[in-house]
Amino acid sequence: MKILVLNCGSSSLKFQLIDMETEETLAKGNFERVGGMKTTLKLNIRGEKTDIMHIARDFDEAIAFVLEVLQKPENNLIKSLDEIGAVGHRIVHGGEKFSKAVIIDDNVISEIEKCIDLAPLHNPAGLAGIKAARNALPGVPMTVVFDTAFHQTMPPKAYLYQIPYRYYTSYKIRKYGFHGTSHKFVANRVAQILNRKIETIKIINCHLGQGASVCAIDGGKSIDTSMGLTPLAGIPMATRSGDIDPAIIPYIMKRENLQPEDVEEILNKQSGAWGISGVSVDYRDIEDGFNMNDQRSIWALESQSYKIAQFIGQYIISLGGLDVLTFSGGVGENGKETRERICKYLEPFGIKLDPDANNVRGKEKCISCNDSKVKIFVIPTDEELMIARETYELVK
Repeated sequence: MKILVLNCGSSSLKFQLIDMETEETLAKGNFERVGGMKTTLKLNIRGEKTDIMHIARDFDEAIAFVLEVLQKPENNLIKSLDEIGAVGHRIVHGGEKFSKAVIIDDNVISEIEKCIDLAPLHNPAGLAGIKAARNALPGVPMTVVFDTAFHQTMPPKAYLYQIPYRYYTSYKIRKYGFHGTSHKFVANRVAQILNRKIETIKIINCHLGQGASVCAIDGGKSIDTSMGLTPLAGIPMATRSGDIDPAIIPYIMKRENLQPEDVEEILNKQSGAWGISGVSVDYRDIEDGFNMNDQRSIWALESQSYKIAQFIGQYIISLGGLDVLTFSGGVGENGKETRERICKYLEPFGIKLDPDANNVRGKEKCISCNDSKVKIFVIPTDEELMIARETYELVK
């Protein structure tokens, strides 16, 4: 069975076509700037990359063009749309309703709509993608995999905020967590690598990229994670503040006469490593500043590594020990300097990084010393494959 995985952002469409017999990615791509006149499809077919300029005014046009490209004889992917056995969609927020992937029907769509207030930038785009795909592929079974679903195993002591309980009962304000698909993929991969049952392993995964989160995984289940009601909480990120003293918000609003949406803009898009360094939203540029002894770049990266290590320390307590520490995501997989800075703080726990083994970017590898009490791995995540696997299990 061939499964098409779709991930719709506010102005982008990422996709992969995966053959589930071999789990080979036959084609993948990213449609950038959907909704404008200069849309570009960055296409990768079995490693061969090309850019295609094509106007896509909405997701209907973007998905229609992707399906057209997949059927072109010269690409040797599918002869007709009948070869697509199912479509798996990524949705960021599923609230408390969904703890696993589900087949899409009208009731599921209604529940996703109810979560729009919790993810106003993400869920509407995901819903638009679902509608467009259903129009283009009528009769093809479709599933949705939620970023929040993996974290529904967190106990109340982890997800309840210490604010009046009525805000939870009335508005469902609680910690939800995100990056669940990535955390789940990494946990399952750890069990494969170690040839152990996942139920016996305590894992902390650091998904580090433009968005970043840390997750404590006990026996394959999330018991705590750093992101909260929204992806803004937790560790500092590229442009997001992470956890701050909540009194900062009304203080800034009063001093600068700001509205709530102004503060949201500041905390989501003007903070984090970019806010401190003032260099770039790209960690590679800030790392260059660090190496040039730029003080603000040093503060930005040292502060982030320090706070990530603190979360790891918290989650060792939550887990009652630790077997494996993993790094995934764009920075986690490629940022050897970041991994080194974080692990330096963890040496009192007996967690020892091998500097030579750590000299790796974007490849799966054990990077801990032989005498480390905890194994450390770099594990490139594959959220699309995880979505395809869950979709396959539902529809096969």
